[in-house]
Amino acid sequence: MKKKDITFLRVTHLRGPNIWTYRPVIEAWLDIGAFEQSPSNTLPGFVERLVAWLPGLAVHRCGVGEPGGFIQRLNEGTWIGHVLEHVVLELQNLAGMRTGFGKTRQTAEGSGIYKMAFRTRNEQVGRAALEAGRELVMAAVEDRSYDLAATIERLTDMVDSLCLGPSTACIVDAATDRRIPSIRLNEGNLVQLGYGARQRRIWTAETDRTSAIAESISSDKDLTKSLLASCGVPVPQGRIVDSAEDAWEAAEDVGLPVVVKPVDGNHGRGVSLDLSRREDVEAAYALALEHGSEVIVERFIRGNEHRLLVVGNKVVAVARGEEAWITGDGKSTILELIDAQLNTDPRRGLTEEFPLNKIIVADDAAIQLDLSRQGFTPDSVPDDGKRVLIQRNGNVAFDCTDELHPELAEVVALAARVVGLDIAGVDLVAEDISRPLIGQDAAVVEVNAGPGLLMHLKPAQGEPRPVGAAIVDHLFSTSDSGRVPLIGVTGRQGTTQIARLIAWLVRLSGRHVGLACSEGLFLDRRQVDRRNGVNFESGQRLLMNRNVDAAVFEHSGEAILREGLPYDRCTIGVVTDVSDHESLGEFYIDDADKLVNVLRTQIDVILPDGFAVLNAADAKVAELAPLCDGAVIFYGLSETLPAIVAHRAAGGRAVFARDGRVFLATGAEEERLDELAMLPAAGAGTLQAENILAAVGAAWALEMSPDLIGAGIETFEAEQTAARARAH
Repeated sequence: MKKKDITFLRVTHLRGPNIWTYRPVIEAWLDIGAFEQSPSNTLPGFVERLVAWLPGLAVHRCGVGEPGGFIQRLNEGTWIGHVLEHVVLELQNLAGMRTGFGKTRQTAEGSGIYKMAFRTRNEQVGRAALEAGRELVMAAVEDRSYDLAATIERLTDMVDSLCLGPSTACIVDAATDRRIPSIRLNEGNLVQLGYGARQRRIWTAETDRTSAIAESISSDKDLTKSLLASCGVPVPQGRIVDSAEDAWEAAEDVGLPVVVKPVDGNHGRGVSLDLSRREDVEAAYALALEHGSEVIVERFIRGNEHRLLVVGNKVVAVARGEEAWITGDGKSTILELIDAQLNTDPRRGLTEEFPLNKIIVADDAAIQLDLSRQGFTPDSVPDDGKRVLIQRNGNVAFDCTDELHPELAEVVALAARVVGLDIAGVDLVAEDISRPLIGQDAAVVEVNAGPGLLMHLKPAQGEPRPVGAAIVDHLFSTSDSGRVPLIGVTGRQGTTQIARLIAWLVRLSGRHVGLACSEGLFLDRRQVDRRNGVNFESGQRLLMNRNVDAAVFEHSGEAILREGLPYDRCTIGVVTDVSDHESLGEFYIDDADKLVNVLRTQIDVILPDGFAVLNAADAKVAELAPLCDGAVIFYGLSETLPAIVAHRAAGGRAVFARDGRVFLATGAEEERLDELAMLPAAGAGTLQAENILAAVGAAWALEMSPDLIGAGIETFEAEQTAARARAH
């Protein structure tokens, strides 16, 4: 007798568009056992326990289409696989990885076997959430304890370590908003935006336009200051020192008070401000030396520190730092006051998600030095009402973009250009950024490569700024989608030959073309891999190749079911036939209608300005036409095929044969491919007539001239013979 349990029969990561959605999902096959006879409303206390643990389920819409829809379904009675879907989504959301798509379908009436798919941004996190979700659901069913906090902590740690950081993610999200595709190139934050020859690369806030020389200059604060000064950018007077004694001499030379900092440090480490006493300068020298190879002493500029983000020679965001103070109560130590008055601020935390850092005195020698200068130690008890400075400028996380004076914006943009950075974080000290330079003691103190973006995305106070969109707009013009023509060929009959023929025609049009098909992976005329290329990995290799101007992919129903498509959208999708569903029985694809649902994935991803090229002789293929966001070209050996007749009557385009010749038709207008001789008779030669028509349709959709199409087909078999000779 079956027991009430959830068993995973198969768990697959579909990395590209698939039968469920355009986005990567995890597909889990579930055997829910005796739960098939026990929907949620028949399980005593189950709904109450589940919602108590996961109150966020109350906003899940489910099929009802409004917040609370899922709770309604729970109370009315829904199957445990559907419940697991929503629990897994909510666990990912609680861990900081926002997702919303999920679906659960039964494979056959009364079988107890379900397919469940849910969106995930990381395979490892998604699989962990799936396992945790099962345990949570079973705990709610069996009325036993479950440590939800530990689960969320574990998943959150995985999200923090495995997913894109917030700075990179905001750029990728901005690219997605512009329909620019992306590929993560490593386990860190190296991401490709766009495909093939149209791609750009980012690494957090660095891009493939970021000069290595400019980065080296920015890391040398003394050289940066010298270059800025030569171009009229105000910088504080100072010099490099080689000892504590030399640091004091430099301080006296430039005038007190001074700043002491490492020449090649970053993130403010080892920086001491507003120093006027010799012992403080010498102590600051030792601190700076711990964080850099050399130390520089500069005149202290009074005012607030500001971080200005420059993207493509334009300031797009400004954040201001503020001092952190505590007030004594005559009873508590400075450490206790910091925890009570500063670290309780919900904006402070230890991860990048928080705009302000928690203040940990033991880890910050600069704070200890400032306390010492005020006559305190961390364990001192300040008098009641006594204010103590803890951190100068604290975190630069208070948005003030709208206050920036145009003259200061020009000076800061000039500083980024002088260093040579396309994206820069420029540190400016000024009393009032709403005023021009004249009348205040303002100066650029640093120019940084690879600046953090979080302070602008989640300021402690003020309006978030769309810095990710600014970076994407810097990399891609308004009309540039970062895409190259992509052609997918899906079905079972003739797909390899069609794909190779299309690739040959595209190459003749002057493009560097990549081809992934069952015969291998090809770049132009060169075969780079002899293994079967009908898979996700081979497709991605083409998309990552900077030399590829266009790419052709052969797909199969099995590859779509196992991995999904390797691209998010394509220019042209060719579907040849709906046949041989028997070979997909392991996926519960047991009739032609279910196979149509698989092959329609190719049609679903066609861009609005793209084309579906469909075999008019297959009625199931012809039924896919209304699902295409773009236009449709039918092909067939006879102009009297019903799909072609109806399509031409509506002004549509078709490729067909008449008396052994190929014709291109748009509505009633026709054009014969005179460069192409008679189509091969059935069984004659290796080139099949129907495959020629499919390739002609794809080439026509790519706006290739009829003469070139005809000439390309005439030379194809000779090219294949030459290719085989080269291979041996």
